[in-house]
Amino acid sequence: MIAKRLLDLCISGIALILLIPFFVIISILIKLDSPGPIFFRQVRVGTGFKQFRIFKFRTMLTDAERRGTQVSTSDDPRITRAGWFLRKYKIDELPQLINVIIGDMSLVGPRPEVPRYVKVFRKDYEEILTVKPGITDFASLEFKDENELLKASENPEQKYLSEILPAKIDYYRKYLKEQSMYTDVKLILKTIWAIIR
Repeated sequence: MIAKRLLDLCISGIALILLIPFFVIISILIKLDSPGPIFFRQVRVGTGFKQFRIFKFRTMLTDAERRGTQVSTSDDPRITRAGWFLRKYKIDELPQLINVIIGDMSLVGPRPEVPRYVKVFRKDYEEILTVKPGITDFASLEFKDENELLKASENPEQKYLSEILPAKIDYYRKYLKEQSMYTDVKLILKTIWAIIR
């Protein structure tokens, strides 16, 4: 656990320092594209069901949650022009490095879910939330095109709850069984390669 935390702090700290100029450019693009804050902070459920606010670059209109569900598709009209670009290349996820520094998240671990959906699968999450949620994991790589999958459904939220999230939960259990420094480093490298590719 100590080694994992040190890995989180080292990589996240170095990455945040190197990304400062990039973050400034992204922040300007977001502000020029639509009114509202630079960051989107949403309540997620962490270790032991403790809630925290996740950092993301804002990719939607400020009143997006009042206009629709907590699930979005690639053609969601609530997504801004800058937001479409940020989502396509997963850039909107980068501010979660702040959550890693704070200690709410790890670089690798089950993706943190919103309270509403955790409640539906509470029994499963009793096991999953024994570890810190992460920025990437097996499920993140498998469902990197999740928005496209949801786009094809008449009821995206229902598809997410009945098909995608149960499949993700299976991957979260896979991580729990295989977690190690080797697994974490492998998943980090695979994630970087997937983004570049």
